[in-house]
Amino acid sequence: MLPKDTNAHGTIFGGVILSYIDMAGGIECRRQFPKKFVTKAMHEVVFVAPVYLGDLVTFYTRAVRIGSTSITVDVEVEVERLGIGGTKEIVRVTEAEVIYVAIGGDGKPVTISS
Repeated sequence: MLPKDTNAHGTIFGGVILSYIDMAGGIECRRQFPKKFVTKAMHEVVFVAPVYLGDLVTFYTRAVRIGSTSITVDVEVEVERLGIGGTKEIVRVTEAEVIYVAIGGDGKPVTISS
């Protein structure tokens, strides 16, 4: 993470992480189907550890439900704290379930198929 993403306490804004969660989930949708997807809902997101300046953040995604027009994606967020002297620590930061809907050119839901 970079200095522009930090708050007054030196940690990364939660909204920045939420934005990356949304992007990572959207990429998972495109891996599954070549459609345009929009975010419908993001279920409860609880931050269990802070993200610090310099942390390497990784987003793991997996489709957990595929409906006729929507995909639900689970996104797990971990950070690698790169310490001085070569030490490193992996810390789970948060997890979110995000629902995306496939839309057509008119902005209305369209059927997805495999």
